[in-house]
Amino acid sequence: MTDILSRRAILASALGMLAIIVATGTAVSQTPTEAGAQHMKVRDLYPLVTTPVLNEVRDFYVEHFGFQVAFEASWFLYLVGPGEDGTRGATLAFMHPDHPSNPPGTETFDGLGMILTVEVSDAAAVFERLRDRGAPVVYPVTDEDWGQRRFMTRDPAGVLVDIVEQIEPAEGYWDQYMRQN
Repeated sequence: MTDILSRRAILASALGMLAIIVATGTAVSQTPTEAGAQHMKVRDLYPLVTTPVLNEVRDFYVEHFGFQVAFEASWFLYLVGPGEDGTRGATLAFMHPDHPSNPPGTETFDGLGMILTVEVSDAAAVFERLRDRGAPVVYPVTDEDWGQRRFMTRDPAGVLVDIVEQIEPAEGYWDQYMRQN
């Protein structure tokens, strides 16, 4: 059990450092790469989903997750979600397939191969609220052996949204998956 708690503490520390990097744009360590250049500083990182239902996805994330519209145009939508207890929160973007930009890879999303994970402190309470407000439930609240209480919904663009709360894993669960150095 102590090994699992130690691993979780290390993971939490790494995630905390990542949150600092993303929130501030400042790397914790400015270690040069082999070529002598500094690591890239990320200002933001978000999925961009191509879908014809911009209004519906906007309403879904505003209604069920408390996101705010940071920018909206006829072909592009940028949403910002609230953080918890000083955390940065999240950003999402959606683009209409009939857009004037011309980058590669902008085919309309077909609902397969993407899961958007949202970590919260009380997944059961979020489940009750979303279900009561009519969000579709595609996977009910379940306590998973690996240490998550979770449920899933699907947004109007077809993105599977996995709402997770970190809980204690079943004793010994991770032992079978740990890499031996």
